Amino acid sequence: MKQVNATLLLTGVLAGITAALLVLGANAQPSFASLLYAASALPVLIVGLGWGNIAAITAVITAAAIGALAVSPLFAFAMAIFTLLPAGWLSHLANLARPASELGGPQNLMAWYPLSDILLHLCSLVALAVVVLGIMIGYGPDLVSQMVDTLLQSVQGGENPAMAPDAASVAQLKRLMLTMLPVVQGGTWVLMLFSAYYVAVRIVAASGHGLRPREDIPSALRMNRNALFVFLAGILATFYGGVPALVGATVCGAFGAGFLVAGFASLHLRTRGKDWRVPALVLAYLSALLLLPAFFILVLGLSDTRRTVALTPARSADKPDNRNT
Repeated sequence: MKQVNATLLLTGVLAGITAALLVLGANAQPSFASLLYAASALPVLIVGLGWGNIAAITAVITAAAIGALAVSPLFAFAMAIFTLLPAGWLSHLANLARPASELGGPQNLMAWYPLSDILLHLCSLVALAVVVLGIMIGYGPDLVSQMVDTLLQSVQGGENPAMAPDAASVAQLKRLMLTMLPVVQGGTWVLMLFSAYYVAVRIVAASGHGLRPREDIPSALRMNRNALFVFLAGILATFYGGVPALVGATVCGAFGAGFLVAGFASLHLRTRGKDWRVPALVLAYLSALLLLPAFFILVLGLSDTRRTVALTPARSADKPDNRNT
């Protein structure tokens, strides 16, 4: 771990200020809220991946303190569990390395924390954060009922009352929304945070400050096999009803997005070197906006689960100040 110095702390403080400003901007501009919230993870990821744990912790504390002073401690807590802490933890995991010989590998090589396990941690953190947020806002049938009623009133406006949906249709819509909102929230947040991680890795690699060597994501990015059991447990919980069903829906959304990302990585690897690769990938990404094509890519991710450990030559004299242990 790098030694504490003024430059390191200043880097973390600047990253924290940037992250806090992005979150406050999202709070002020609802139209771009999701994009700005996800972008607020970038500064923490960049300093964590490039400068280590101390800079990332400083950034998290700085951003949370600004959020607490500018809005409220509750706002700072929500900001921390959704973006700051996951970003800091992902950067910490990405920088973990140990001699490959300790794992039965070759001498003079370093083994880095598997990308599949990093994705597993991300899905778990997002699922936990969505559950905590649901508890904070009192998510449940009553809240969803109010949301649906408000939405229907705003959509109908002054239209003919005879065109209004019947009570049975409204009740069915409320039941569907109750389950689908946690799925969509968990899945969307995993996709956005992983996108932020990918962009941060590219930025840090281009700057030359990266502690973790850049790896081939299409071949390395798969979900951990243990994620299959968690995903199955989430599916089973959705049939139980009540609070377990809501938690299960959240788990399904977060881990389903993880398998979807792994499916796209596998698709990139399978099409590598093919003449029709670019149009096929463009079509796959566009069609994934629909449920059925996304399901097939999800199945592709489910069918290929493994842990791939990146091996790189050990740095001279090990340079313990440049990596986490």
